[in-house]
Amino acid sequence: MAEPDVAAPEDLIPASLHLAKDLAARMPDLLAEARTIANTVTAGWHGRRRAGPGETFWQFRSFGAGEPAKRIDWRRSARDEHLYVREKEWEAAHTVWLWADRSRSMGFRSKLSETPKIERAAVLLLALADLLGRSGERVGIPGLTLPVADRRIAEQLTNALIHDDKLATEPQLTQVRRFSDVILFGDFLDPFSDVSAFLDRLAETGATVHLVQILDPVEETFPFSGRVEFRDPESGLKLVSGRAEAWGEGYRTRLAAHRDSIREICRRLDWTFILHHTDRPANEPLLLLHNRLGGLPLGQRAMADTGSSGGASYGGSGL
Repeated sequence: MAEPDVAAPEDLIPASLHLAKDLAARMPDLLAEARTIANTVTAGWHGRRRAGPGETFWQFRSFGAGEPAKRIDWRRSARDEHLYVREKEWEAAHTVWLWADRSRSMGFRSKLSETPKIERAAVLLLALADLLGRSGERVGIPGLTLPVADRRIAEQLTNALIHDDKLATEPQLTQVRRFSDVILFGDFLDPFSDVSAFLDRLAETGATVHLVQILDPVEETFPFSGRVEFRDPESGLKLVSGRAEAWGEGYRTRLAAHRDSIREICRRLDWTFILHHTDRPANEPLLLLHNRLGGLPLGQRAMADTGSSGGASYGGSGL
């Protein structure tokens, strides 16, 4: 069997202490990419506007039987034979926490993708921040920035990430409060016991959580054969297989079980789980997140996957 067209260990994006600095140097370009992506979904992005107390006009609607007559907008109603009520927009800004995994395993990229996982996570974070900022939401990175409502929030988060030289493995939760949203971008390939313990701590905050699992296509398909050396970027441990193709089925089964366990936690807590691969367009998970953040009633936030499904982790950690 021919060797697959994937990266050899020496071809991979360096998983080293320089990863944070490399990412910081790329942040201005990633911000520009994020804004371009955000603009492609702006037409379908309406924020979380809804009727409620406020000063900003939102929409007219038909007058309902039993409502007080003082709510009728007589000027609008005079245009035809129907009665209308003027509704105002509920203006209480919501808090949305965004976080991207910047651990060493996120530096992985194979020849099947043009984008390292860490860069895709950063682009998605900034693009979503840009969209939420335009909608008037308060946006922040837990442990790094306070949540603020600002149309230039994506630029502020970019500056914060540029000056943060830590390889963040999980977000700080001390600032996360009930009724806020937390959106996490990462590969979630740590041992399930660690992932589960972290999600339990997150559940205790009372926030609504949206997980976006970002994987390289190689991490799904495991297209290896012959002698292959695998390396864990977190620990540096190496493992050599003489017949890598013999490991494929077990590898894919193990990743599927790992992901199903995380997905079940999300289902039980009515959280969102989205699967995204780095060879797919970045606007796909953004559109799915828009649907989740758009105020769907409890129980209607179905789990959503984009891209293929299968496999475990090559170049990741924990599996």
